[in-house]
Amino acid sequence: MAKVIEGLYYSESHEYVRVEGDFGYVGITDFAQHALGNVVYVDMPDVDDDVTAGEEFGAVESVKAASDLISPVSGTVVEVNEALEDEPELINQDAFENWIIKVQLSDKAELDNLMDAAAYEAICK
Repeated sequence: MAKVIEGLYYSESHEYVRVEGDFGYVGITDFAQHALGNVVYVDMPDVDDDVTAGEEFGAVESVKAASDLISPVSGTVVEVNEALEDEPELINQDAFENWIIKVQLSDKAELDNLMDAAAYEAICK
């Protein structure tokens, strides 16, 4: 069973958000990285780009497939995880430690549209 962490917010497209103050760290879940297999490339937006909840902001490519990244929240990208540019496989090692983008959240009410750990575990079964 894939790892699911309490206290994070999850989307049906298998992204998570870890909220710290007015910022959200967005990445793919452990379930998603297992499904993809060995990650070989992460396409990330630029700092200062805006992301919109429910819309694509990049992609993750593995030896098996490419998968669009769908933002679970809206806001402005304030940081990208540059370590993934050289070592995309970090996502396979720990998907929750190796977030993809850090977003200044524009509307925290959007978090109410996401799942908690228990609800996410249920859709992964």
